[in-house]
Amino acid sequence: MRQFSVLFCCMGNICRSPTAEGVFRAQLHEAGLASQVHVDSAGTHGYHIGEPPDARSQRHALKRGYDLSRQRAREVRAADFEAFDLILAMDFDNLARLEQECPPERRRKLRLFMSFAPQTGSAVVPDPYYSGADGFEVVLDLVEQASRGLLAHVQQELQAQGA
Repeated sequence: MRQFSVLFCCMGNICRSPTAEGVFRAQLHEAGLASQVHVDSAGTHGYHIGEPPDARSQRHALKRGYDLSRQRAREVRAADFEAFDLILAMDFDNLARLEQECPPERRRKLRLFMSFAPQTGSAVVPDPYYSGADGFEVVLDLVEQASRGLLAHVQQELQAQGA
């Protein structure tokens, strides 16, 4: 059976998208689906290629039990638009950048991550890079909620595949 695949994208791949990757991996593991879903993250810009997630992101995530330390930033590649089933942007700027790079026949894969948590009233995960500690906590709150909605979506997709 083919793995379902999800790519989380933010600008630099050091705050929001690695947090989403870590949170969603943990939820998949808890649901017993880790082997059926491939998860990765990338940046729409190559500012931080090869760097670990921002220390503040790591610290706040670890307080909630998410270890981001093994992740390394990378930039979105053309092959990602073919390889991933879902490519989830953290905000409208990220989504616009992805839409510019994505072949038209693959654009159905692109979505805002927060579309999986409409109950929050937030369309985007705000960039915490220039904010204080509260910004990183807000990111985690939003990411945890959207990840739960995404998990339900992925479970439906896997059932449809006959997993």
